[in-house]
Amino acid sequence: MLNLEELTLYLHIMGGSIFISGIDLHNEILIHMPQLHKFSYYMASENVIADPSIRISNSDIEQTFTNVKHGQMGCMVDYFDPTIMICRVFSLPFKFPHLERIANNIPNIIFNSVTHLTLWDTNPFKHEFFIRLQRAFPFVKSLSIYNIKPPFWRFGEHHLRDKDWCSIVEYPHLRYLDVSDAATDYVENFLDERKTHLPRLIHLKIDYDSLKEVTKKFTRDARQCNCSQIKRLIIDDKMVYPKVVYRYFPLLSI
Repeated sequence: MLNLEELTLYLHIMGGSIFISGIDLHNEILIHMPQLHKFSYYMASENVIADPSIRISNSDIEQTFTNVKHGQMGCMVDYFDPTIMICRVFSLPFKFPHLERIANNIPNIIFNSVTHLTLWDTNPFKHEFFIRLQRAFPFVKSLSIYNIKPPFWRFGEHHLRDKDWCSIVEYPHLRYLDVSDAATDYVENFLDERKTHLPRLIHLKIDYDSLKEVTKKFTRDARQCNCSQIKRLIIDDKMVYPKVVYRYFPLLSI
């Protein structure tokens, strides 16, 4: 592709190199495209680590991009348990609508183009994380949370549950929320309007038992649970909803 002038590249590599460096990018791609002048990219490498004692940082990755002549770049290096890592490198400003398996390590970057976001971590998400999330992804429309470890899981932390959420987090464009594989604490935090404001939420995927617990068996004021506008309720198990569910979600499709 010697004459290629523009390239948009989105890659997620499973079991590839330990990380994606600027040297790799230059030697494997850019050197073969001498006419390239516009390059937007997102590349992620997901790996099992042979030696957990060796840790690569964001700055380690950034230093390999000093000679790449295609604008600014950003990176995220996330470790999950001792042996799994995901290394991401991407051009700035970020141009893509999807980001998956985002963990606690959110860089100080605004991702204006991202509308579909998936969160996944083996460490808990706390209130400070969701404040950063709101700022980093101001136009997110679809959010999925995969985390079974609650924010306050250590002994002696549970008294911080309500104190930590001292300010309301708002997602003004969020229409789809998936908390079916999230700890009940996250379900509570997102459906409680005193903690999170979701004015456009209309699709909710959730575990039915968690929904009953958070809504106090559908007796809690729906206006306080970000539930009054829900039009579609997605439950993994097939079931016929009792009448109380339809009373609680007046816009729910039958």
